[in-house]
Amino acid sequence: MTRLGHNRGLPLWAKIMMPLLILLVLAGGGAAWFLTGQTGPAGGGEYTLEVKSGETVAAVVQELEDHDVVRSADALRYEMRRTGTDASLKEGLYDLNGQMTVAEVAQALAAAPRQATIKVTVPEGRRIKDLPGIFKKAGFELQGLKEALNDPSLSKYAEVNLEGFVFPATYEFKKGSTAKEAVTQMVDRMNEEFTPERIAKAKAEKLSVYDWVTLASMVQAEAANDKEMPIIAGVFLNRLRDGMTLGSDPTVAYGLGKDLPELNRAAGDFSTDHDWNTYTRQGLPKTPINNPGEAALLGVLNAQRKLADGRDALYFLHTPDGKIYVNHTFEEHQSDNVRYRSQ
Repeated sequence: MTRLGHNRGLPLWAKIMMPLLILLVLAGGGAAWFLTGQTGPAGGGEYTLEVKSGETVAAVVQELEDHDVVRSADALRYEMRRTGTDASLKEGLYDLNGQMTVAEVAQALAAAPRQATIKVTVPEGRRIKDLPGIFKKAGFELQGLKEALNDPSLSKYAEVNLEGFVFPATYEFKKGSTAKEAVTQMVDRMNEEFTPERIAKAKAEKLSVYDWVTLASMVQAEAANDKEMPIIAGVFLNRLRDGMTLGSDPTVAYGLGKDLPELNRAAGDFSTDHDWNTYTRQGLPKTPINNPGEAALLGVLNAQRKLADGRDALYFLHTPDGKIYVNHTFEEHQSDNVRYRSQ
């Protein structure tokens, strides 16, 4: 008996096309399997992609393949084209990881990026002349920084320059920021300290904002720690009230352009008259002498004016072991000076 072939009765064109159709189906299944394998997670760790100005999509997707964020740069580029992400890629930072699918990576690249920043820490009590070096050490050299720090127009409270009106803190500045933008950011942060309530307290002490900051800068320079700040502020406020000279070594150093350890009494540093010599002149120095922190600013507003026995605090001294002694009379002050500093 004659067996019937499987293709018996089919037209000739169908017999020819059948193998081709089978190959196409197999190829399509293989392509689908291949694409699925290329679009799944690559298995890499966390990676921050920085897209720079003028960088191409081709370079970006290749970088992500090289760092195991995606398995295939081509698969990611195809997905970005399909979703339109390739036209919306922006300069900045993208936080990605190798546990994301290609579709998730493309979606992340379509979102707004973080801006690249540089962290700079400005310590309390530093002068504006110190800031360019601090910025440079942090890897953020800004052309015109010195000029911007000497521009009082950037603060509504400054007069001669911005000494005293740059808040000490840790900042994250955007890459590409200008000197004026960076300085304005620090000045704006200082302005946050000048709340209406605090300004009212300063006025109650007969201090303008400028006077308040100037006195706080002296307290910042004189105090060994935050606890001492209200005590030292109380001494200075009492002396201002009584018309006494303030007698602050850091103001003398500032006026001479020296650091405190460089002062030389024998060379006449303390007798040389200038706008910051609080031994030869009454009242506050001409300008703040550094950039005080919040503790010093609040120390002035919460000054401790009285001794334990109720008398006014008018003198203070630090001993080599780091203690502070406060007195009402010069005789008591001299006695403590001999007793504790001669040891």
